[in-house]
Amino acid sequence: VPFNQVIPFVDRLDYVAAMNNEHAYAMGVERMLGIQDQIPKRVEYIRVLVAELNRIASHFVAIGTYGLDIGAVTPFLWLIRDREHILRMLEWVSGARMLYNYIWVGGLYYDLPVGFEDRCTEFINYLKPKLVELDQLLINNKIFVDRTANVGIMDRDLAINYGVTGPMLRASGLKFDLRKVDGYSVYPELDFEIPIGTGKMGSQGDCWDRTWVRAEECKESVKIVEQCLIKLKGEHKRTKEFDPRAFAPKKIRPKAQDLYVRSENPKGEIGFFFRADGRSDIAVRCKARSCCFSNLSILAELSRGHMMADLIAIIGSIDFVLGEVDR
Repeated sequence: VPFNQVIPFVDRLDYVAAMNNEHAYAMGVERMLGIQDQIPKRVEYIRVLVAELNRIASHFVAIGTYGLDIGAVTPFLWLIRDREHILRMLEWVSGARMLYNYIWVGGLYYDLPVGFEDRCTEFINYLKPKLVELDQLLINNKIFVDRTANVGIMDRDLAINYGVTGPMLRASGLKFDLRKVDGYSVYPELDFEIPIGTGKMGSQGDCWDRTWVRAEECKESVKIVEQCLIKLKGEHKRTKEFDPRAFAPKKIRPKAQDLYVRSENPKGEIGFFFRADGRSDIAVRCKARSCCFSNLSILAELSRGHMMADLIAIIGSIDFVLGEVDR
């Protein structure tokens, strides 16, 4: 399959966070072509905007279904209700609810619809108090704390040795986020924090810490979305001349090379290894590094010595999508 026709396939890896997969893949091919510095700022801010909205939606599924796994029904209903607003906005942008094919190599499928920035601002203002409610309803709920604190403890060394990334790694106390470490796209221009687990309710790196980190990351993603909206309404507002496909090449034929590119998926490091021969518009090899596959590999270690009932809490705290595990 030619490079520019692969994006619908990467949508189907972690299908709960397809925009984030597309962002990583597009950046990789753009670096192979050497056009990464030519991408317009408006395109970059839109990419980050939709990726962070998708990050919130992904975390809402993770936290909501986790509560459901261990007996809390209401948080799941509330979070899926709020996730639906995000899916409708992403559908407005791309035409699809989950598998978007929106971030293209060199640009975007379309510019944002007229009125999208204002609608997104309304949603963010609606969402902020809902995240406070989430803390009260689930994260700090005594029953939830008793069920998850001191369960499935993963210390920092264990996480590193197993190649764990994302919220699971940060819950173990390591402040490692590729948006800060690699500083890709326009993330260096944005102000946001990296939450890490501290063992507040039990031990550092337990199931509660992993859930808390995801909830806090939603708040940080809200900050990022707000900053992107300010840029898209102001300095990088839409113009009649703006063409989101202006730098999207019709034929992609990079020089012979090997390249690995990575980005911060909601579940961890999503990476793509490319091998090009310089003659074809089809990659000799394209390998996806799945964060879900690596994170899931630690399950046996985390489960050792626990009761069978705790296994449900441990599995749910990993937050994996089998589409990305199987690939």
